[in-house]
Amino acid sequence: MGTVEEHFERLYRSREDPWALRSNWYERRKRELLLAALSRERYAHAFEPGCGEGDMTLRLAQRCDRVCAVDLSGTAIRRCRRRVAAQGLDGVQALTRDLPAQWPAHTEGAFDLGVLSEFGYYLNDAEMARFLRLLGRSLRPGAELVACHWRRDFSDRRLATDALHEAIGSLPGMTWLVRHREPEFRLDSWRMQTAREGWDDDRNLHTRP
Repeated sequence: MGTVEEHFERLYRSREDPWALRSNWYERRKRELLLAALSRERYAHAFEPGCGEGDMTLRLAQRCDRVCAVDLSGTAIRRCRRRVAAQGLDGVQALTRDLPAQWPAHTEGAFDLGVLSEFGYYLNDAEMARFLRLLGRSLRPGAELVACHWRRDFSDRRLATDALHEAIGSLPGMTWLVRHREPEFRLDSWRMQTAREGWDDDRNLHTRP
């Protein structure tokens, strides 16, 4: 198990809800803003990397026929599954995966919604380039992609939030729908207007200014 996996596994084993996602007003407000940025009432199949213990997953499951929720912490995924089962929500697949290396199988053109919340800045430049390439192959034409990330500096950060969001927005076929900025976080959403031409070229996926 690599250092990133070990770090998050230790964190989740040390306590539940390590970022106070359920009790902190900032976190709850930010989650509501993200959900409000989604333009459609319902989606067929959502992809949520970095799902943690499932706080966003539970909400997505109320608006999506299916949700593929992924986290590299096995402890977080087990808690996510328990919470989903306790609410009797159908259609949630919660997977332990180290993205982008362990991409979920059979996801070519599978998703009409992608939710990247407090996830992307834990990847380095090369990992994010690969992640975006694989994500592009997994999104359907017309799919929506929403990203929300903390803007302040912190010790685990590998990518700057503004550079990360600009890279997503510059991908082939993506058109901005929502742009929201606050000192603490940035939230953007896009629609994939065309088929996936251009997503295979890493030269389009730089995340550094």
